[in-house]
Amino acid sequence: MPTDCISYQTSGYFSKLINDYLDQKPELKPLYNHFPTLENFKKQIEEKKINFNNNGNDKRQTLVSVLKSQYAELNVSKETLNHIELLNNSNTFTVTTGHQLNLFSGPLYFLYKIISTINLTKELKAEYPEYDFVPVYWMATEDHDFEEINYFSFKGKKFHWNRESTGPVGRLSTEGLKDFLEIYAQEIGSSTNANTIKKLFEDSYIKHDNLANATRYLANELFGSSGLVILDADNQDLKRSFIPYIKEELLQQTSFKAVSETIEQMKNYFVQVNPREINLFYIEDNLRERIVLENGIYKVNHTKIEFTEAEILALLESNPEKFSPNVIMRPLYQEVILPNLCYIGGGGEIAYWLELKSFFAAAKVTFPMLLIRNSVLLVTEKQSKKADRLNLTWSDLFTNQNTLVNRITQKLSDFPIDFKEQKDALRKQFEALLELANHTDKSFLGAVKAQEVKQTKGLENLEKRLLIAQKRKFHDELQRIIDLQNELFPNQSLQERQANFSEFYLENGEQLIPQLMNQLNPLEHNFNILTLY
Repeated sequence: MPTDCISYQTSGYFSKLINDYLDQKPELKPLYNHFPTLENFKKQIEEKKINFNNNGNDKRQTLVSVLKSQYAELNVSKETLNHIELLNNSNTFTVTTGHQLNLFSGPLYFLYKIISTINLTKELKAEYPEYDFVPVYWMATEDHDFEEINYFSFKGKKFHWNRESTGPVGRLSTEGLKDFLEIYAQEIGSSTNANTIKKLFEDSYIKHDNLANATRYLANELFGSSGLVILDADNQDLKRSFIPYIKEELLQQTSFKAVSETIEQMKNYFVQVNPREINLFYIEDNLRERIVLENGIYKVNHTKIEFTEAEILALLESNPEKFSPNVIMRPLYQEVILPNLCYIGGGGEIAYWLELKSFFAAAKVTFPMLLIRNSVLLVTEKQSKKADRLNLTWSDLFTNQNTLVNRITQKLSDFPIDFKEQKDALRKQFEALLELANHTDKSFLGAVKAQEVKQTKGLENLEKRLLIAQKRKFHDELQRIIDLQNELFPNQSLQERQANFSEFYLENGEQLIPQLMNQLNPLEHNFNILTLY
């Protein structure tokens, strides 16, 4: 599996904020703790050790107890069991990624997030052998936006699970997925690899009663041999550790104040999320709604449920599981209950984490290192050879399609299509005419400027017509380029955000994940192009 790459910054698929973060621009330094380099982890370990291990034994014991309970019904690898036990020790730390409970794992980057996490723990163990490092997949079981996760794409076809969901998706019953699976099974055929995929999905979703259990089983089957630890934080015991922070949020709205101040410092960037005055939800099996404060009364949005201050604080003490952190509070929850060093996520996730450092400081919780997950473009040998025949670089193929077609058309043309030289000559002519009019009769200035606009527009129209004519002339060559780019970038988007891993498992089988793990380096900030043979 040969590897090529281009930098994230030149790929065209990352925001200005993320590019500036990767470039470690000085203006962003206040927004993060330590930039993710191998040597910087030493500082992070020392800070987290002090911060977490104060009362950390109780937290660790609770975490291990919850994990053992959640894994009770699974066939657990000795690697994962060892990692769970290691979490009892004060010299053990985690590296964490999080992901929604996308149906059948959703898009490919589900794999890349977890592989980045596992590989980083291996690098850290090699560099700091006196410590242990555990890869954690944090399941977003409390999310309630079912429309974001109830489908996946396979070879350009979208498979969509139609049903209603109003509460936390992790608690959603998998009833009804058998018919869905049968439709998908017809699509993938009956090869050995296809049958493996069908059995994996059947064992995950038909033999488990809710999406949390199904996703845990699926991720454990794929990554258990690498020691991945999968956590469902929708748990009363874990949330009991978070009670002081929930109470602070209810009474003081600290997150709103701190994050709002940070957003003011990020005026030059697109803001990923905006805080609410209270960044908590109230949850039950079929309900997850925002908690709002109106005239001293805490209300559950879109319901008749409401509490006085005393009542809601009493509920928090007795039933902390009824409180669910939103996107602003969830990172703090994660860092309170885990001895975590680093969070690994996509560009959008890292963008909202960069809003949170001042909030963590107010909460007196160590802010984790933030690492962009590995990104990958999987290419067949046939596609790679086709790119070579068309004299295309990978940088070319990452280019906007219209821009790429125009560039290749100009390259194939025997004469320049760009009228820059003529436009420059015209501009100089009119500069002279404007100077003449300015010294003779200023009433001519308007007429001269209007004529310049007219003639410049005429040249631009001729340029466009010539480009269109040349595109017709080179139609066949250009179509081959367009077809290849559309194969690699479905819907002119990243493959990793569109295709499901099963599409590539059909051809590569059980070697797919080990090959990816062998090729990807989480601390290299590059977009990897991997050719599959």
